[in-house]
Amino acid sequence: FSIFSSISQTNEDVPLNNVAINENPKPISSLIFEDFSGNEINLKNYQGKLVIINFWATWCAPCKREMPSLDNLYQDISFKNLQVFAVNMEQPNILKTKKFFSDLNIKKLEIFFDPNLNFVKEFKLRGLPTTVLINKNGEEFARIIGEINFQDKKFTKWLLKYD
Repeated sequence: FSIFSSISQTNEDVPLNNVAINENPKPISSLIFEDFSGNEINLKNYQGKLVIINFWATWCAPCKREMPSLDNLYQDISFKNLQVFAVNMEQPNILKTKKFFSDLNIKKLEIFFDPNLNFVKEFKLRGLPTTVLINKNGEEFARIIGEINFQDKKFTKWLLKYD
């Protein structure tokens, strides 16, 4: 429990200029998507964790540039409670997505798919990459529109407050 949980974010707290912080975090409905093997994943099962959902595509150059830094963030031992979902927004293509991760030398991230476009509907996604940040209560507290360096020191320091 944090005594600061009722304080709203001010613009000075924004760690990078393309991070949009929700003054009032938005509850997320129960979303179903798939892991690399086609098994269903329910987002509700990850309450109690800091969840990062990164939406990407193999044809997206900014996605390609930011993916290694997201992988490194996921490996950062400073985070004790972090779950990252890298959700490919194309029709599931195992060979193409595997090659994308292999070419970038991705070590920890796994590939997820959203074949029913549940995320597009829930988050009203407009472009890639988009990253949604979900707090331990299962609420969207911030969103990143476009590419960032997930290892930016100001960003990681800010994000650790939610871990």
